[in-house]
Amino acid sequence: MTWIITGLGNPGEEYVNTRHNAGRMALEFFAKQKKFGEWKDDKKIKAHVNRGAVGKSLVVLLAPDTFMNKSGAAVAQFVKSQKMAERLIVVYDDLDLPIGKIKLSFDRGSGGHKGVESIIRAVKTKKFVRIRIGVSPTTPGGKTKKPQGEKEVVDFILKRFKPAELEILQKLFKDVGSAIESIVLDGREIAMNTYNQ
Repeated sequence: MTWIITGLGNPGEEYVNTRHNAGRMALEFFAKQKKFGEWKDDKKIKAHVNRGAVGKSLVVLLAPDTFMNKSGAAVAQFVKSQKMAERLIVVYDDLDLPIGKIKLSFDRGSGGHKGVESIIRAVKTKKFVRIRIGVSPTTPGGKTKKPQGEKEVVDFILKRFKPAELEILQKLFKDVGSAIESIVLDGREIAMNTYNQ
């Protein structure tokens, strides 16, 4: 049984370590952690692809090389049916969550995330698992401090993480990796119960 795991981001040097690339960063971390092989640049589907195993399941890691709002094109090359979509995991940044938190969900809307919208359109279903990575700062009281207004949001998600935030993310990416393994090995219900505390 094959699982498709995609980490969303924008291609190119100028987007490295930006908030909008948290999903792609987490996916690259996972590949390294699991000692998967080299990433292959697949020009035909405009994505970097990596393969390995989690338990007895084959796992295809997919990092689209298109801009965020076209992420679905690469995913649709692998996810050809509704049934296959249930073995799709999409990892991406979420402004509604504070940095240092992840949340798993299934069969939900896009929450306004252009990459997720693109995938829903391309695979023609919402029935896939999401791992949302918090990228918003918090107030001293722990409340999420989300930017307001379209321009502010765009400016914010295209900013690079601060060094202290990158340290938090390194720890968090281990949780993302464990959550991916739990989804594949234990099923999404158990994984959601474990990681949505």
